[in-house]
Amino acid sequence: MQTISQSELKSAMAEIAQAVELKIGALLPTTDLPEARVFDAMRYGCLNGGKRLRPFLVMQSAALFGVNPDCAIRAAAAVEMVHSYSLVHDDLPAMDDGELRRGRPTCHRQFDEATAILAGDGLLTLAFEVLADPATHEDPNIRCQLVTALAKAAGGHGMVGGQMLDLIAEHETFDLGTTTRLQRMKTGEMIAFSCEAGGILGKANPPQRTALRAYAHDLGLAFQIVDDLLDVEGTAEETGKTVGRDAQAGKATFVSILGRDRARAQAEMLANQAAQHLDIFDGRADMLKAVADFVVARRA
Repeated sequence: MQTISQSELKSAMAEIAQAVELKIGALLPTTDLPEARVFDAMRYGCLNGGKRLRPFLVMQSAALFGVNPDCAIRAAAAVEMVHSYSLVHDDLPAMDDGELRRGRPTCHRQFDEATAILAGDGLLTLAFEVLADPATHEDPNIRCQLVTALAKAAGGHGMVGGQMLDLIAEHETFDLGTTTRLQRMKTGEMIAFSCEAGGILGKANPPQRTALRAYAHDLGLAFQIVDDLLDVEGTAEETGKTVGRDAQAGKATFVSILGRDRARAQAEMLANQAAQHLDIFDGRADMLKAVADFVVARRA
């Protein structure tokens, strides 16, 4: 039985979001040299609010294994840098040509397209620099595991590959299986890394790592289904970004394939299933279980 209320969860998420924001701010470079513009764009693309869900998953999974919070928050910051880079690039004219992100003009509109591309590149590479630093973990093997796992999650067999499928989906009709694979790669693999990162830092045993990944797999699909629902039902004021883009692009989504009612029912089923994977932790993962409810109920 889950014992964490949504108000408690939101309070905990806000606290961690603030801590991660401070850490990212400290890690992002500053300079008064001519290249300062790209650093300004990196800050704009990363220090712009948001739920910081992925860093929260890192911190909560790390807490299960007693990981030093100073180490965990570096991994959390690295995850958010990669996520923010993906949003900056996703919004580019050659991709989704977004106008709003988290309620503000997108990075390429605030600066320019070339600067936004470089800002995304800068955030991505800085994330690996952060993970590879001894301050993230004293054991170089653990740091190597983190770097490898994040590279896989963000690369061609993960987020980048999923984004390629998303572009193809504008011109081809995908069935439910292909759409599920697309979203598992585009969104799910980074969520999976966020959950597994704590296990890597804490040297978790294989059953515990498996449970975290299974949780993340179901959570990621539920998250994306709700994203698809919000693109149809939400407003720009609620979501902080332009809505209705998937329908305009003619993309197959969980909503277009299943319909709204079946899609929401599927999201709720996946959220419940995700929570059940965490029973192995004997009540110590209730905060992560509450995240599954949050993902289904969110409006942004």
